[in-house]
Order: sequence, then structure tokens, then C-alpha cells
Amino acid sequence: MNAMRVQKVLSDDGTIQLSNLPFKKGQTVEVILFLYSNQNLKRSSLSVKELKKSGLIGIWKDREEIHDSSIYARQLRKQTQTRGGISFDSIG
Repeated sequence: MNAMRVQKVLSDDGTIQLSNLPFKKGQTVEVILFLYSNQNLKRSSLSVKELKKSGLIGIWKDREEIHDSSIYARQLRKQTQTRGGISFDSIG
């Protein structure tokens, strides 16, 4: 499954508009919306201590489709930077 994350601030009550998505006509997608408080949006990084406790370190170690996690991470960062902050990945 491919996934992407887009954060939007609603400009009108009850309406959200997404555009420039990397999907084609006829494809089926699922949209799940989460409400974030302003506090959640402002916090964009973890301290080293929080990162160690988060369980994020080593999460790719058993993924068979990822042969080199540092190369994979580099490709994800590059894609994110070249797509205006929207990351869509089909690297397997």
C-alpha cells in the first residue's frame, strides 16, 4: 500500500480541497481525516530523548523490501523536497 500525508488548514467550514495528487482517474483511494489542535501542528520535532523512547529507531530493520534504510530514507527526503512537501512513495 502506498500512502501520503497532506496537512491542510480549512478556509471554509466543512470543506477541504485536495489537488495535484499523484492518482489517476478510476483508481480507488481512501481518505482518513484527523483533527489536529494548534499545539500538534506547531510541534514538528522530537528531542533525542523523545526520539529514543518513540520506537521509531529501527522500525525498518525487518522490512524485506528495504535493503538499505539509509538509501531509502535519502530517497524519501529527496521526494519530499521535490514535491513541495507532499510525499508520495512507490519505492519498494
